[in-house]
Amino acid sequence: MKILLFADPGIDDSLAIIYALLHPDIELMGIVTGYGNVSVYDATRNAAFLLALAGRTDIPVMRGASQPLSGTHTIFYPEIHGPEGLGPIIPPDSFKADISPFELMFEIIETNMEDIVIVDVGRQTSLAFAYNLRPELMEQVKEVYLMGGAFMVPGNVTDVAEANFWGDPIAVNVVLNKAKKVYITPLNVTNRAIVTRDIATYIFNQTRGPYKYLIPAVTNYYAAFYDEVMPGIDGSPVHDAFTLYFLLNKDKTYTIRRDVRVAIVDGNRGQSVADLRMVYEEPKFEHYIVMDFDYNDFLADFIRVNVGEEG
Repeated sequence: MKILLFADPGIDDSLAIIYALLHPDIELMGIVTGYGNVSVYDATRNAAFLLALAGRTDIPVMRGASQPLSGTHTIFYPEIHGPEGLGPIIPPDSFKADISPFELMFEIIETNMEDIVIVDVGRQTSLAFAYNLRPELMEQVKEVYLMGGAFMVPGNVTDVAEANFWGDPIAVNVVLNKAKKVYITPLNVTNRAIVTRDIATYIFNQTRGPYKYLIPAVTNYYAAFYDEVMPGIDGSPVHDAFTLYFLLNKDKTYTIRRDVRVAIVDGNRGQSVADLRMVYEEPKFEHYIVMDFDYNDFLADFIRVNVGEEG
């Protein structure tokens, strides 16, 4: 499956990039970076660095948005993702990222329209720009996958809002209103997509792949943060990698169709809203919310992909 990935690496974004590169059924066509977990500069360099580690500099990295559509001040999270976004891993000063123009993404989509999907695991600003700049092209994309939102569970940046939807709620609504079909993987599932320290160590011991040392390093760094906010899980949720797992394993999940919108005003900014009553209005949009999944299958898949055939 051909994927154009929007991301802001960030530890969990980096694990999603690694998953996409290593999965035998995914052809990663390009990465569009943006601000979010870190600045757009750091996110772009990190994405290019991850590709270089695997010898995949043939995959283009396109720099996207540096701030939300509203122009409001952006908060970064070095205490979660490390000072430069990859936990304890810092690309060498000598590393120079080869960056392609943002407009290249339209060429990639146009050339592969019949079998490409978009996966956005960061703030949705760059994707919203794409829909505003080239609506006649973007509205032909068959499927869009978003990591974001929180339904019937607390948020992770406020009491009601998940970080991606809170970061630019205006952009999320642009995508929800314009995309043909949107799948959403929210916190109520991704918070349970946990990779423990033992699993990271097992992957390290079993693989000879290009990310042998990076995976346990960033996972354990991320786990140290979750020791404070979700004590007892002995690991960390891999929110963004789960979104790619869902893309290829819908039969292992429970998904409902509801119209989704995101609150914009300050009091409940970023809150994802859907009609979850037993009797609900017929949806007008093709919005699908993932509500449950088979954790054991997810974990087995995550291990299998990261260990690889050579493990």
